[in-house]
Amino acid sequence: MKKLSAASLLLFFLVPALQAHTGHDGGTGFAHGFEHPITGLDHLLAMVAVGLWAAQIGGRAMWIVPASFVTAMLLGGIAGMNGIALPFMEQGIALSVLLLGLVIAFAVRPPVYIPAMLVAAFAIFHGVAHGAEMPETASGFAFGIGFVIATALLHLAGIGLGIGLKKVSPAPLVRACGVLVALLGGYLLVA
Repeated sequence: MKKLSAASLLLFFLVPALQAHTGHDGGTGFAHGFEHPITGLDHLLAMVAVGLWAAQIGGRAMWIVPASFVTAMLLGGIAGMNGIALPFMEQGIALSVLLLGLVIAFAVRPPVYIPAMLVAAFAIFHGVAHGAEMPETASGFAFGIGFVIATALLHLAGIGLGIGLKKVSPAPLVRACGVLVALLGGYLLVA
């Protein structure tokens, strides 16, 4: 578990130097789909935050909340691959980062169906963005599998981070991560 927590921290703090939605070079199919969630600060923060919030809530939320995000994101990705766009998509993605940070910062623990529905709504925006940026020459199936696996790994990183931080300091460190995520989400929203 210590290795998972260390890897989560490394992923959380080092990868965000890269930005999504900049027209990635190279990579098609699986590789391109896999890199899209990981190389975008907005997606990375939201997906790790989903796992972190799920760990903070605990119990069944640790699998239901991430699973609802992945499922809705995949549906959004299929829509994006087929040319369906959402108004205010980038703002919706940034807002998801801000709100996820806030629910973590304030340790919001509603019944599991509420976070599952909330993250699913956010996931539609993330999925449409992923699907819209699929290279024309890429296989939609391979691309979709790539971003689904990357997203699931980011959720696991967030869960690992949450579990690890809860062992060190039950609430303050997890909540501090939420504050950081919310601040970055606010920056993304106004940038």
